[in-house]
Amino acid sequence: MTSISPSRSRYPFLRQDFAASLVVFLVALPLCVGVAVASGVPAELGLVTGIVGGIVTGLLPGSSLQVSGPAAGLTVLVFEAVDAYGLPALGVIVLAAGLLQLAMGALRLGRWFRAISLSVVEGMLAGIGLVIIAGQLYAAAGLAAPASGIDKIIGLPGAFADALGSTDALISVALGAGTVAVLVLWPKLPRRARTVPGALAAVVLATSATLAFGLPVATVEVSGLLEAVQPPGGDAFGQLAGLGVLGTVVAFTLIASAESLFSAAAVDRMHQGPRTEFNKELMAQGVGNTVCGALGALPMTAVIVRSSTNVAAGARTKASRVLHGVWLLLFAALLPSALALIPLPALAGVLVHAGWKLIPFRKFGPLWRAHRGEALILAATAVSIVAVNMFEGVLIGLALSVAKTAWEASHLKMEIIDKGAGPVQAHLSGNATFLRLPRILDGLEALPHDRPVELDLSGLHHLDHACRTALETWAERRTTDGTGPVRIKGPDSSTGPDSSTDPGKAAAPA
Repeated sequence: MTSISPSRSRYPFLRQDFAASLVVFLVALPLCVGVAVASGVPAELGLVTGIVGGIVTGLLPGSSLQVSGPAAGLTVLVFEAVDAYGLPALGVIVLAAGLLQLAMGALRLGRWFRAISLSVVEGMLAGIGLVIIAGQLYAAAGLAAPASGIDKIIGLPGAFADALGSTDALISVALGAGTVAVLVLWPKLPRRARTVPGALAAVVLATSATLAFGLPVATVEVSGLLEAVQPPGGDAFGQLAGLGVLGTVVAFTLIASAESLFSAAAVDRMHQGPRTEFNKELMAQGVGNTVCGALGALPMTAVIVRSSTNVAAGARTKASRVLHGVWLLLFAALLPSALALIPLPALAGVLVHAGWKLIPFRKFGPLWRAHRGEALILAATAVSIVAVNMFEGVLIGLALSVAKTAWEASHLKMEIIDKGAGPVQAHLSGNATFLRLPRILDGLEALPHDRPVELDLSGLHHLDHACRTALETWAERRTTDGTGPVRIKGPDSSTGPDSSTDPGKAAAPA
């Protein structure tokens, strides 16, 4: 009889989780650094958020295989916040967003994020992807990018012309383009070669080329992990009184929460293990962001790239994501100087590739053919984020989604039957709301004035107060004017849809 060691019985999947954690660490490392640089903060802060996402959030209940860290989806919003309010305010904003997430999780609001229109979420990611790509094209050329998304896109032709006139800029662009090429071609290599994550391979190759040929490109600035961590002070907390900062807190909270919970739903479809408890996952994200805010680091979300890598690498429990945070901590503590060797164009290439993957090119065509309204909401949300900013763009998308739902919910059919003699019959079916009221009244006013009318409302699923009142008024006025009696059959809140009025008597729908 073979004996099983106590450690193996307690951690039956340690071997699988250990191997998966190394793969996730290698994927997360360049992304943590790249997201930080693109957000306009020290590279070490991206590693801090990755460490907290692994060790702190990774230990908490919610989703067992989802991996958290700094996300490309928040890059634009973080950059705008740092540019507007300064780096010290970032910690306060992230801390407040984390506390708000904790409160929402405690109030069991996590599941409501699943009700957000998928078109708005994909439009948000598409808009973010476009802004990331535009901004990182400047970074790849070693040029300063304009502040707003629309200015980034409009200024690209001028930036291209400037790059053509500079040998250093062309070398920098070539290095960034080479990084993108490696990322695109990496999945096509033999499976054994792909055991090394593409992002890590691309950055290592670009760094090696820079060192071997002495390329004149900018590299990551390193200040040290402890030096980069700056907990927010009292002055930073005072900025919470500003309306703009509060709006940024709300934006951080909603976008980070939505991205995390949508990622959790996607990860649940990838494995057969325990399902995500959405309220607990929202609270876990809140704890992580509270800690990140207290350290002055970047905000965190659950990241689908790392999470899907974790599942594909064979992870079975949350131990894999915790260990990946440990490896990030050891790297940041023991090899911080290695960050200074990484060329910025390589990180720009990684983020251009990440931004491209945020844009749902393959989904848009089928969506346009099947649900044109949803496709328009997706496109409008993306364009609004580029043209205005992240927060207002998402609000525009949500408003359009609500308006579309309200319009579709008020679908109404009016059928007029006129046999040439006797009463004219008008049948209404569907949902009669104030949005359809002009059409209803136009149809009723067009009926012959010398004939009685039978108005059948029994086919209505919903009759709102505005329509009810308007029909009462129309029926009363028509009878009073002597243009013909009105008989109404309609839904009654107490007796059902079979109540009707006596012929020749003006009546209102009950």
